[in-house]
Amino acid sequence: MRVLPSGVRTFYLDYRVDGVGRRPVIASWPAWTVAQARAEARRWRVLIESGRDPYAESEAVRTAPTVRQLAERYVEERLPRKRPGSRRNDVGMLEKWILPSLGNKKVADLRPGDIEALHARITKTGARVHANRVVALVGTMLQLAVRWEYVERNVARGAVERNPEVKRKRYLSSVEIARLSEALSNCSSRPAADAVRLLLLTGARRNEVCAAKWSQFDLAAGKWTKEASETKQKRDHTVPLSAPALELLTKMRAESSPREEHVFPGRNGDGLNIRGTWESVRKAAGLDDVHLHDLRHSFASILVSSGASLPLIGALLGHTNPATTARYSHLFLDPLREAAERVGAVVAGGPAAEVVPMRKL
Repeated sequence: MRVLPSGVRTFYLDYRVDGVGRRPVIASWPAWTVAQARAEARRWRVLIESGRDPYAESEAVRTAPTVRQLAERYVEERLPRKRPGSRRNDVGMLEKWILPSLGNKKVADLRPGDIEALHARITKTGARVHANRVVALVGTMLQLAVRWEYVERNVARGAVERNPEVKRKRYLSSVEIARLSEALSNCSSRPAADAVRLLLLTGARRNEVCAAKWSQFDLAAGKWTKEASETKQKRDHTVPLSAPALELLTKMRAESSPREEHVFPGRNGDGLNIRGTWESVRKAAGLDDVHLHDLRHSFASILVSSGASLPLIGALLGHTNPATTARYSHLFLDPLREAAERVGAVVAGGPAAEVVPMRKL
């Protein structure tokens, strides 16, 4: 027993492991009696004689990293490698869902049920796809935890049955595009309206447009080279600019400051946030079911209707996986029907039927 000048009395145990001396406190008096402290000391001795170090084990448990500490290391070391939009999404998921639910838990104490409960909680809010994304981020962090030797296995792997995700197939018709153009012309924020116009004219992703810099554009050659740091495929992507897109950018450049770096400057020196403007514009155009990303799908559908091949469409959209572009293959029905009619005409010896695309009213 150690007796301090303050009168505090503690029981401790002296032992050595691999030549290293230990003197951990195992109990305090009067919370523990002498008999109880001796019984605890005997239990420790059994562990020590079997080759274990109970003090080191208890310290390892006490200092084991929490999910919050894992998140801090992830943000510091891994997040800077991601695109700005992806960084914002990850930080949002951490702050809103992961840290409030799991932040104080030890990483080693996480169980599949914890991950499943988090997924179910988000799903109940109606954000079914977002629930999948949050669980995916937890899985990524835990995989890093395995690499950093925090834990031996990733308990998020196979822990959750993901919610079904149906790829959207919403494309704007020519009438809807005209309504959208009219709403954009009446928009109070001209920069945000021009950003939406450029999205529709180029089929680019929102982050690519909103974070675009003038240095990426060669207006004389009519091309746009997106930087690898801003593209989803993480490599430079050069696309030609159509005459309307080039006209829009040329006019914007003439009216912008020569020292301005961003095409659509934001309040914090970063890219422009157009979410609020888009909500008001789509309502004014009567397009309540249209998402901002649907402009990209509409760009692809126009290419299909003009006879462009899937590889060409994939090159313009910056797809690295042909399967991503294949989602537009169902739009080729009319071109395929026209080709089939030509074959039928040759075989039957008559004129080919004229294929007229059916439009929804």
